[in-house]
Amino acid sequence: MSYSCSPEKQNPHPPLKKSPSSWSNLWFKSPNKTLNHVVFTMHLKSLAKHQIQLQPQKTLIFDRTLLLSDELLLRVFQKLPESQWKPNSLVCKRWLSLQGRLVRSLKLLEWNFLESGRLVSRFPNLTRIDLVHACIVRPRSCSVLLNHSIVSVSVDLEVSEKGFLENGKLLASDVVDRGLRFLASGYPNLRKLAVLGASELGLLSVAEECDTLQDLELIRCSDDTLRAISGFENLQILKLIGIAEGLYNKSLVSDIGLTILAQGCSRLVKLELSGCEGSYDGIRAIGQCCQMLEELTLSDHRTEGGWLSALSYCENLKTLRFQSCRRIDVCPGLDEHLGSCPTLERLHLHKCQLRDKLSMRALYMVCGAVRDIVVQDCWGLDNDILGLATTCRRVKELSLEGCSLLTTEGLECAVLSWKDLQKLRVVSCKNIKDSEVSPALSTLFSTLKELQWRPSTRSLLSSCLVESGMGKRGSKFFKKT
Repeated sequence: MSYSCSPEKQNPHPPLKKSPSSWSNLWFKSPNKTLNHVVFTMHLKSLAKHQIQLQPQKTLIFDRTLLLSDELLLRVFQKLPESQWKPNSLVCKRWLSLQGRLVRSLKLLEWNFLESGRLVSRFPNLTRIDLVHACIVRPRSCSVLLNHSIVSVSVDLEVSEKGFLENGKLLASDVVDRGLRFLASGYPNLRKLAVLGASELGLLSVAEECDTLQDLELIRCSDDTLRAISGFENLQILKLIGIAEGLYNKSLVSDIGLTILAQGCSRLVKLELSGCEGSYDGIRAIGQCCQMLEELTLSDHRTEGGWLSALSYCENLKTLRFQSCRRIDVCPGLDEHLGSCPTLERLHLHKCQLRDKLSMRALYMVCGAVRDIVVQDCWGLDNDILGLATTCRRVKELSLEGCSLLTTEGLECAVLSWKDLQKLRVVSCKNIKDSEVSPALSTLFSTLKELQWRPSTRSLLSSCLVESGMGKRGSKFFKKT
C-alpha cells in the first residue's frame, strides 16, 4: 500500500502588500492634529524672534533711571523728604545702595551688624551713631519693657539687686572696644557718638581716627574712662552718665574724673553730668579750664555740700539746668562766699526737690542775673520758695508747670516785683484760681507780650463742655457732687 502526499492548497489570490504611508496620507487622515502641531511650531518660532527683537526696547522703557548716573540720582533723592527714603529703598538694589549714602544718623540695635562690616558697606556716610541699644544683650524672652530716663530696653523677669543691666546683660568692655575700632576705621568723619560701657582703649582708638568728633555721650563711665578724653581735641558737647539707679551701680565719676575732663576738654560748650559725684574742687576745675562753657546740666547729681559757690568760676555760663535732683546743695555756706554768675540768662528746674529753703536761697543768689526761670513738675515749690526768687531782679520770662502748692497770692507777690516781666506761662497749678486774680494782676496780664494762662485743666474742660453743649444734652451723666 502506497501513500502519496498531496501538496497544500495555496490561495489563488494572495493579499496585496501595503505601501508605505506618505505625508499626504497622514495629512488627510489626521488633518486636525497635524495642522495644529505645525501652526503651534510656527507660532513659537515667531514669538521667539519677536521677543529677541523687542527685549532691549522693553528694558529701556521699564527702567529709564539706568540712563542717570549715581551722582545725578543722588541729587534727585536729596530733594525728596525723608519720609520717602524708606519706600524708595525698596524699589531695587541700586536705589537701596544709593539711599544708604544719604543716611547721616543711625541708632544701631544689633552689635553683629557693626562687627560683620555690613554697617559700613550699607551706610558709608554716617556722621552720628548711637550704639547704646546695641551694647545691651537682649534676653531671649522679652516680657517687660523698661523705660528709664537714659534708655528704654526690654528686660526679662530675672532682676538683680544691683540693677536690671547687671549679671552679664551688657557687652564686655573688650567687645565694645573692638567694635569702636571697626567704627573708627570706617567713619573718620564721625561727629557724634553715644556708647555704653567703653573703656579707655576703645575711646583712644576713636580719638585717633575721628578728628572731627564734636558730640560725645558716655554711659557707664568712670574716672579711668575719662583718661582718654584729652584725645578729642575738637570736642564741644559732652554727656557723662555715671551711676544710674535701677540699671547699674558700678560706675563712679568723682573729682578726679572731673579734673581730668576739665584739663582735657578746654573747648567744651555744653556739659551734662548725670549720676556723678564730686565737690567744690571738681566744679571749680571745670569753670577754670572750660572757659567757653555756656550750658551746664546736672541730673541726679551726688555732689557734696558747698559746690554752688564754684559756679562763680564759670564766667561765660548762660544756661543752668537741674533735672531729677533730690537736692540742690546740702550746705551752701556763707552768703559772702557764694559769688554769682554775671552772664547767666536761663535757669531750668525739672522734676527736682525744692523743699530746702536754704539751698534755694543760695541758688537764687548765685543766679541773680538770670532772665528766664522755668520750673516744671518740681516738688516743694510753694509761696515761700517762689518768693525767694525775687532776689533775681532781671527776670523777663517765667514758666510754671505742675506746681500744685503754689497759690494765686504767692504768684502775684512774685510777678509784681519783676518790673521787666514780658512772658508768663502758668499750666497745671491747681491752687491758682481764676476767681482769685486781683485787679493789679489782671493789669499786669494786659501789659505782657505773651501770656499762657491754664492753671487748672478742670476749668479748661468745663469751658469746652459749655461751648459744645454736652453738659445740657447729657445732664444725667454730668451730675455735680
